[in-house]
Amino acid sequence: QHIDPAAVGNRQRVLVSELSGASNVVTRTAQLGIKQSRSDAADTAQMLKMMESRGFQFEVAEASFELLVRRQGPEYESPFELVDFLTLVETRGGESAVSEAMVKIRVGNEIFHTAAEGNGPVSALDAGIRKALLSAYPVLASVRLVDYKVRIVDSDAGTDASTRVLIDSTNGEDFWTTVGSSTNVVEASWLALADSFEYAIMLEKKR
Repeated sequence: QHIDPAAVGNRQRVLVSELSGASNVVTRTAQLGIKQSRSDAADTAQMLKMMESRGFQFEVAEASFELLVRRQGPEYESPFELVDFLTLVETRGGESAVSEAMVKIRVGNEIFHTAAEGNGPVSALDAGIRKALLSAYPVLASVRLVDYKVRIVDSDAGTDASTRVLIDSTNGEDFWTTVGSSTNVVEASWLALADSFEYAIMLEKKR
């Protein structure tokens, strides 16, 4: 770089992926305010390779990457934990399909069991998660989904293929992207949604 990118209104962006080495991870985590030794960064790079081989993609889902790194720290405590969830989609009287979700989430020592309806299984999951978490984390009331993208990871498998879900979210001030991957599109959506809510809670704690 012949000049400082900030001199022309830009900033350096370091991408992390299955091709990243320890140096790349050290640079990116430092930008996030996270200190990692070279050996820890090598472990992170190895984890990236493993997860991207399962369909995850962190080049664009930087919020999920930051959570991945912070979860490795012994001092990090996840604000909530999924116990189980169930989604149902049915048609009633030949009308449009109705989706319901039942969600059980642990917050500290307390378990919240909620149910909600939505325009689809992802919408119902979103509503169920909010019901469970809003009392503990009211900041989630301002979080909304901006974009939702689904990609097939291994198209040769047809309808048995793994799917990658990318969710863009905002709280009105910040924007972030999270990723989930699974052979079940609803589970992939859950992983991306959970990361989105956890990232929003983490942002609030940083303020």
